Parts: sequence; structure tokens; C-alpha cells
Amino acid sequence: MHASEELLNKTKAFVKKTLANAEGGHDWFHIERVYKNALLISKHEKVNVLVVQLGALLHDIADSKFNNGDDTVGPKIAREFLFKLNIDSAIIEHVVKIIENISYNKSIEKGQKFKSLELGVVQDADRLDAIGAIGIARCFNYGGFKNRALYNPEIKPNLNMSKAEYKSSDAPTINHFYEKLLLLKDKMNTKTGRQIAQNRHDYMLGFLNQFYNEWNAKA
Repeated sequence: MHASEELLNKTKAFVKKTLANAEGGHDWFHIERVYKNALLISKHEKVNVLVVQLGALLHDIADSKFNNGDDTVGPKIAREFLFKLNIDSAIIEHVVKIIENISYNKSIEKGQKFKSLELGVVQDADRLDAIGAIGIARCFNYGGFKNRALYNPEIKPNLNMSKAEYKSSDAPTINHFYEKLLLLKDKMNTKTGRQIAQNRHDYMLGFLNQFYNEWNAKA
């Protein structure tokens, strides 16, 4: 077995075990989809594929949403895991930087200070899983997990949230489409990401149109 393949297998096993009881939208299957998206995008980008693979596999190892908003837990766990595997320190640091900067809330208030082609690929792959049919399913799954209302016409989307407001929001699930999901299409970093995102974006618009028709008892 090639050294990098063994490394990836150990990483996959670690992630599967760590996320065994994770919320359905942030479980191993989410990681697997992001990993596949990242590989697809990487075919068209000049990147260090190993960094992309490790970044995709470890990007949600401890999502801040499930750790009292603490952004430092995930990077710390990833660093400790990779260090034990005796990986080159430059690769470890790059992967940790990806984990520290991939989150959407980092783009609010210009919080994302680190940039790399590899981060761009993994970020696109993660954002693609937040839109389209799976994105809709994940959105409502998380809304149910947080016991949020489906929709409330009296509560309008907040399109100018600060990072703190975004992280603490308990608005109805439909609002999240306007506060994040519909904005992702124009935040893609790669050509491949933009192409895939357009189709998924259009699907969400169709869903919302159907949702409002049913909500308002229209034929």
C-alpha cells in the first residue's frame, strides 16, 4: 500500500470514529461527500492533492456549532492527530489553516485571513454540500436538531448579520436560505465550483417557490 493511501485510510477511520454520533448534516457522510467534491474540483486545479484530501476529511472534525461556538477545538484535534502520524510539518500547518478558515462565518466581517488554492478547493467542496437538494435536506435537519420553526412570515431574514449574530441565530430555517445558502453561488473560488453551484442554486430557488405556493395554499 502506498504511504499516502495508508495515511488517508487512517484518517478516514479516525474521522468515522470521531463523528460516529454526529448530527445528521455534519456526519461521516457529509465528510465523504465533501471529500468527493474536493477530488472532483482538484482535477481542474493545480493543487497539492494530499493537502486537499486531508483538509476535506478533517474540516469538520469538531464543528464549532457543536462545541459552544469554540473555533479552536477542530484545528487542535486535527493537529494532534496528524502529528502522531509523523506527517511533514508544512502539510500539517496547511491543513490546520484550512480547518481554521473554511467556515462561512469567517467570510463575515472579512475574518478569513489565510488563503490558498487548496483552501479554495475544500471550501468550494464544503459549500456545494450546503446547497441543492442535499443542502435543503441538511438545512432542515439542522433546524429540527435546534428545534427551530420552519418558517415565520413575521420574522424577516437578517441580511447584515455580524459574525456573532450569525453564530447565535435561532431564526426560522427558511431564513437561512437568504442569510447564507443563496449567497454561496457567488462565493465560489473555482470555475468547477461555480458551474456545479449554479445548478444547485437554481434547484433551491425552485424549492422556495414551491414552498411559498404550498404555504399560501396556491394551486
